[in-house]
This record gives sequence, C-alpha cells and structure tokens, in this order.
Amino acid sequence: MAEDMRCRSCRGGRGTTILDLGEQPPWDRMPWAGTPLPDPAFPLRMWLCADCGLAQLETDAEVAEELPGVEARAVAEHSDRAVGRLAREGVVRPGATVVEFGSPHGESWLSRLTARGMAAAGHDAPTGHADLVIDFYGLLHEPDQDAALRRRAELLAPGGTLALQLLPLGTLLRDGQWYDLRHGHYAYWSLPALDAALRRHGLGVHRAWWYPMAGGTLLVTARAGAEPDGETRRLLREEDELGVTDPARLAGLQAAADRAHDLRDWLGAERAAGRTVAGYGAASRAVPLVCHAGLRADLFAAVGDASPAKQGRRMPGTDVPIVSPAELAELRPDRVVLFLAELAGEVRAALPEIESAGGRWVVLDPGPRLLTPEPSLSTG
Repeated sequence: MAEDMRCRSCRGGRGTTILDLGEQPPWDRMPWAGTPLPDPAFPLRMWLCADCGLAQLETDAEVAEELPGVEARAVAEHSDRAVGRLAREGVVRPGATVVEFGSPHGESWLSRLTARGMAAAGHDAPTGHADLVIDFYGLLHEPDQDAALRRRAELLAPGGTLALQLLPLGTLLRDGQWYDLRHGHYAYWSLPALDAALRRHGLGVHRAWWYPMAGGTLLVTARAGAEPDGETRRLLREEDELGVTDPARLAGLQAAADRAHDLRDWLGAERAAGRTVAGYGAASRAVPLVCHAGLRADLFAAVGDASPAKQGRRMPGTDVPIVSPAELAELRPDRVVLFLAELAGEVRAALPEIESAGGRWVVLDPGPRLLTPEPSLSTG
C-alpha cells in the first residue's frame, strides 16, 4: 500500500494492493506513428480499501487528451435497451427532469431521454431538482468518489432515482478481466460496496439488471431509503460469493495478469508458422493488455480502428500502428484479435474481406480462441 493512500470514497487508509501492472503509459495518450519510444509511463495499480471494500486506482497519471472513438452498434443497442428498461420502471417519463453524468464510453443518453419527453438540466442544476440522475460510466472518471456520489444524491428531487451503469468488480474477478484497470479510471465498484456507499448518502440500491456488455454490465437504480428487490439481492449474494471484498480472492486478478505472456507465446507460435496477426479495436482496455504482454510490431502487425482520430497513431508503449479498417483488410492478416468480443457480429459484417481471404477472427477467452468462420465467407 502506498503510504499516502486514502480511500476515494470513505477516506480510510487501510488497504491492500491487489493488482500491480508495473509502469504503463496512459491509455489515452496515443502518439503519432513514428514517434520515438519509450513513452512516458506511470505506476498502474489497483488498491482495495479494507474499510469500505472499494477497489480503486492507487495513483493516477497526468491528464492527457482523450481521443474520440466511434460508438459501436452493440453499445448503442444496449443504451436503447437500458433506457427502455428505465421507461418501463416509470423513472423515464414525460415532464420529468433529468441530469446526466456521461463519459467517453458511448454517446450521451440525453437525446433518447428528451425524445421520451424528459427535460434535461446541467450539473449545476439546483439541489433537489432532478427526478432522474443518469450516470453512464461517469462515476468511473471521478477522482473523488465520495464527493461525486454526494453531488448525485443532492441533485435528486424527493422520490427521485439515481441510475448508474457500471462494469462491476465481480465481472473483472469472475472473467479475469485485469486489463480493465487503467489510468483515469478511478473506481471499480462491486455491487455490495456501492450499496454501502450510497447508504452513506441517504440512498440505497433498489434494482439491478445484468447485461452481457463487456462481460457483464450492471444497470443499477437507487432511491432514498430503498431496499433491494429479490433479483438484486441475488446479484449481491453472487458478488459476495465471488469474494469481491476479499484481498485473497481478488489476487486472482494478478494471477490472470501474470498469464499475459501466454498471448505473446501464442503470437510467437503464429509467426513461426508463417501467419500474420493483427488486432481490432484500439480501445482503452487494449492498451494495458498490449503493454503488459510486451507486444511489438514484429509479432502484432497493426490494430484496426474505425475512429479517424486514432488512425495514423500507434498503441501507447509500443510500435504497433493503428490503421483504418480498410488498411487492416489490405494487410490480409491470417488472424485478427478482437479486443471487444461483443462487437464480433458487427465487425465481421463490416469487414467480410478478412474471412473471404482466409483469415480468422480471434477472441481472448481468456486465451486466444479462433471463431468459427462464416460459411459464406471462408475459403477454407
């Protein structure tokens, strides 16, 4: 534990470092291709508070530019489902007031909400103003979690609802998603720890719904004095049983990270077999994976990405270039590692050239797993 570490939520100072990825460059600092290495790097560690159970970024890097991405169809469809769920719950309704805390991880939900008759207000809205406060991965980006939760609670009108979308710590632990730790992402809430923190601000988790996005995403609603319903109590129990507040159980994240060399070994075997391997999706979660595995362009030819702002740059900490989808197809790679497995359907449809040329898509599950070729596209 860092000597000056204090919990970003309860201000406690007792805790344990549960995941250490060493020195890593910030994920949002993507240099132009050809920029000399090495890149500036900073410690990347996850710390667990023994007092409140919040897993959090231990120390941060300097703030850098945040390159805009292109919202995937799967993310947009999930947002539609989430807003539809809130409408069925009666918290999205005509005439109600909404305040949104958004993030770079998808488009704002405000247009969906105002289309249903809601009135949008800003973060500087008066205390007690909002019938609904939406947090779309926004909490993840708040250095001071206690202040952030307090402000969201203060904005709620009597009877109002706080709705948060988050990737819970239980998903990371269950699936070994250690690469979701990155600079600028300050808090990794488990559902039990979040419920306890909200109660310090007069709220309680009421409902939680699980969605398959990113391995297992939660949409959570909280209200003043609320108690969880039966399904939400089941989700709370599941996370408790996983050990989301137990440092010994959370050590599984470090064990998974220490197996990152398996990807490098697989790439070496592919190269020895004469096959070219590339990747798709220069997403934030790809950066710690590429860096911790020590990937270089001699093993990993390029990473394709649909964002024009990222094309022509390179992955932080390595010489692997970021190219357009068309340029990726022109490389005729034998294997393409898809860093966001949930995008497989839309990416394969957008780039049929990969499989029509005999290439194969690969997901990390957790090790490399080849997807079955589309029969109409494969030449094999």
